[in-house]
Amino acid sequence: MDLEKIKELMAAMEDKGMTRVALKDKNGFELELERGSEFEAIPYSPSAQTMAPQLETQVQQKLPQKENEPKELESKGGHEVTSPMVGTFYTAASPQADPFVKVGDTVTEETVIGIIEAMKVMNEIKAGKSGVVTEIYVDNAHPVEYGTKLLKLA
Repeated sequence: MDLEKIKELMAAMEDKGMTRVALKDKNGFELELERGSEFEAIPYSPSAQTMAPQLETQVQQKLPQKENEPKELESKGGHEVTSPMVGTFYTAASPQADPFVKVGDTVTEETVIGIIEAMKVMNEIKAGKSGVVTEIYVDNAHPVEYGTKLLKLA
């Protein structure tokens, strides 16, 4: 399974409100994705390179939220952009470059707001919604986890 397929699966999990997905093929390759909790490493399977096209999928629906948990990412007067992965967040393409966005900048859905380095791969993070940057929560070269608030749009 390549990185793009895993990213698509993560996006589908978020869209459907799922907290856990487990995949297993008949060659022994296993993949488990879980949002918002500690995770356990799955042993690497060399057969992952030649993974069978049909996978058995088990999906556990999101549990009901507790009263003190936020019900959505929309906050008072804005949208909070969160990290889609674990890694190191960079506000600029290089240490000498200007940041991708600053407070007061107007962004579109496709505007790159930062880069997250995960396993030596640089992943562009896009705003996802149009708006004006009102607050930036994460400093340059700061480690982030899945769901870490990166910035707020009005």
